[in-house]
Amino acid sequence: MQKTQLWDAALNLGFSENGYLLVVDIISQKLFCLYDQESIKEYIVSTSKYGLGNVQDSFKTPTGIHEVVQWIGKDEPIHRIFHERQPTPDIWDMNMTTGKDLILTRILRLAGLEEGINKGPNIDSYKRMIYLHGTQQEDLLGTPASHGCIRLKNKDIIELCDLTWNTPTWCWIGAKNLFG
Repeated sequence: MQKTQLWDAALNLGFSENGYLLVVDIISQKLFCLYDQESIKEYIVSTSKYGLGNVQDSFKTPTGIHEVVQWIGKDEPIHRIFHERQPTPDIWDMNMTTGKDLILTRILRLAGLEEGINKGPNIDSYKRMIYLHGTQQEDLLGTPASHGCIRLKNKDIIELCDLTWNTPTWCWIGAKNLFG
C-alpha cells in the first residue's frame, strides 16, 4: 500500500482529514508522522522481536489501521515509569538494572479499527494493550526488540504526544517500506 492509498484507506474508515496518520514501517523500524498526506516527522522505533501478528498473548506487533484512543502521562516528567497505564512514583535512571520491558514517559494507546484483523475476539489490539511508549532500551531502537508495543526514544514520545494531543490520530502498522 502506498502513502496515498493508506491515507485513502484511513479516510474510508472514518479518519479525519484534519488529523494525523502515523505510519509504522517494521522493515525500516521507523515511524512517519503524516499530516495532510505529507510526512512531517520521522522517528526510529522498535517493534516486536517476535515479528508481526495480531493474536492475543503472541507478543507480536499487530498490523493494520488503529486509532490512538488515549494519551497518557502528558504532564509527567521524562522517564516516569508506568504500570497498568498509571504513573508510579518511580523515575527510571541509567543506573537501574531490570530485565523488564519498562513503559516510560508517555503512552499512546491504540485500538484496532479493522474487524477480524486487529479488532475482535482473540485479536483485539486494545485488549492486548498495544501502545506507543518510551523505553529504557533506547540503544535497541532501530531493531525489533519489544514485546508487541512500539517503543520510541523518550524525548520522541514526548514530542509525538504533544504534537497529536487530543487530535484525531490514526496509526497504520505494516511491512511496506513506503518511504525508502
